[in-house]
Amino acid sequence: MKKTIALGMMILTVLFIQIGPALADKSAVSIEGPAQVEKGAEVTLKITVTHNSNSSSHHTEWLKVSANKNEIARWEFTADKRPEAAQFTKEIKLKVTEDTEVVAEASCNRHGSRGPATHRIRLK
Repeated sequence: MKKTIALGMMILTVLFIQIGPALADKSAVSIEGPAQVEKGAEVTLKITVTHNSNSSSHHTEWLKVSANKNEIARWEFTADKRPEAAQFTKEIKLKVTEDTEVVAEASCNRHGSRGPATHRIRLK
């Protein structure tokens, strides 16, 4: 009986270790904007961050946006200066003079990031 209980506990521990990271809520990002513009056009990009919590102990810690590998915007958040909501949107204006790859990423203060989002803008 003790061996069965010990085996059951071991299996539950392994499952928790395996599944735990999958259940952790990492900050995720999406980017909305035009796919094609005239050279020199100013575009507005909407960067949306999705996270399941916005408390002082569990929130999005930062959001950064780059265009062609140059950082163009960054927001830092703290327990006292959190995002406005668990899901929030920031707008960025960008003048497009060449084909542009925009990359945005956000990170949870506990679980990290789901990875960057990419949006490409091509010239007509």
